[in-house]
Amino acid sequence: MIVCHCQGITDHDIHAAIDWMRAADPQTIITPGKIYHALGKAADCGGCMPLFLKTMRTNDNLEVPMELRGLKRPGSTQEKRYEGRRHRHRLSQQGSPV
Repeated sequence: MIVCHCQGITDHDIHAAIDWMRAADPQTIITPGKIYHALGKAADCGGCMPLFLKTMRTNDNLEVPMELRGLKRPGSTQEKRYEGRRHRHRLSQQGSPV
């Protein structure tokens, strides 16, 4: 089945790339970008991404290696949104000169 019409990528191509990457490096984290790169292609419009991801998820070799699971520290995601900027770094829309 064709998954990406822009680049002519099939579900077979995606599965072959995943299997090849897993065989080459059992600890690699496989992403859509790495699959495109392994196939010598690049994402174009992105319209295929939902089907691309769905196809990836059906591959048994996609799992994160056991020794890399659970490495994320609790509370390190988006709970801390401080980006190093001063408080109120944007100009107010009220009272701005027109």
